[in-house]
Amino acid sequence: MLVLAATQAADAQTLEKMQWYNEPEQWEIKDQSLTMSVTPQSDFWRISHYGFTVDDAPFYYATYGGEFEAKIKVSGDYKVRFDQAGMMIRIDHENYIKAGIEYVDGKYNLSVVVTHHTSDWSVIALERPVEYVWIKAVRRRDAIEIFYSFDDQTYTLMRNAWMQENTPVQIGPMAACPDGKGFQATFEHFKVKHLPDQRRLEWLEKNAE
Repeated sequence: MLVLAATQAADAQTLEKMQWYNEPEQWEIKDQSLTMSVTPQSDFWRISHYGFTVDDAPFYYATYGGEFEAKIKVSGDYKVRFDQAGMMIRIDHENYIKAGIEYVDGKYNLSVVVTHHTSDWSVIALERPVEYVWIKAVRRRDAIEIFYSFDDQTYTLMRNAWMQENTPVQIGPMAACPDGKGFQATFEHFKVKHLPDQRRLEWLEKNAE
């Protein structure tokens, strides 16, 4: 029981020690989850297709280096076109990946935006609304794989994207409301696990006695 209590306390402290980029007016951390009122008319996007750049949506992050596995459980009361919530991996305003649920034309979509100076967007339309989704990101060398799950057991790959290696990144929950007046988003069980460096593992294997 003491070990369990210590583990839970450490998880809670992890959320509380993170930082805001574009802090929303209302947010709360309780029982290892973050709930925010998403800032109206906010988004992360650069140039392509629409011709404008915005970088003003709420993002709650911690900084990590090396290779890692990060995951989070995401839910929201999406209301209007482009309402979205998920996880972001970010170097700076020109280099980031955001992945999660995005509400488009009355449907829930699994959504990934990859930005390297300009943004691109890929979606997987869901047949029905879902109460929540798990998003997992795995960074190996110069690539980040994005997975989704509905039960935190079976994960399906939805995107493999380039990101500069050997560079610290900011990781954490993000949400945006480009067209609407805001909505509630909740993020649970955020966790980042460091992974051994893949190149070093291969070197050790080749040079084992």
